[in-house]
Amino acid sequence: MEEQYRISDPRVLKAVSHPLRVRLLGLLRIEGPATASELARKVGESSGSTSYHLRELFKFGFIEEDPEQRDGRERRWRARHTYTSWDAAELSATTEGREAVRIMHLRQAEMVGRLLGEFDPAAWSRDWVDAAGMSDHVLRLPPAALREFYRRAEEMLRDLAAEHAGDPEARQVIAWYGAVPLPEDKEPEDKEKEEDR
Repeated sequence: MEEQYRISDPRVLKAVSHPLRVRLLGLLRIEGPATASELARKVGESSGSTSYHLRELFKFGFIEEDPEQRDGRERRWRARHTYTSWDAAELSATTEGREAVRIMHLRQAEMVGRLLGEFDPAAWSRDWVDAAGMSDHVLRLPPAALREFYRRAEEMLRDLAAEHAGDPEARQVIAWYGAVPLPEDKEPEDKEKEEDR
């Protein structure tokens, strides 16, 4: 599997931003190869619907048929890349690109909400419950500082994954990080305020 799929065409980003396609691609990346029927059961859709959306993901280069795992009559699909990336500023140069970026950001937020909603603390040890969750901080930063934050966060996550690769307590996790600027008229009164939830 290749590491990343770098999108530069807004039509491709728009194609993958469909809610069901985002879920199907995510399942193939996280859980591995599957058929349209297997995915349909997981997402509560018909196999006809999942087949159509899998063909669209294939058409735009996100997935491929898995030649190592044939399932008789039905194709098994696998993700071609570990993750998808795009240059939001580059794509936002056109109206179509701005809309595609906006929709994809909304899909990402929906996914985070769904996964947090599915997290059941009763099913996990105290250590995992204490470690899981989200934080939000309100700070004043320039764009360069946010880029540095992303770079350092990604580097730290890769280092930690390598350091704990053989740990028997390690589980597959999804880590999120993101930031958006607030318009000046929406900033908190106390501009130095920092919240941690």
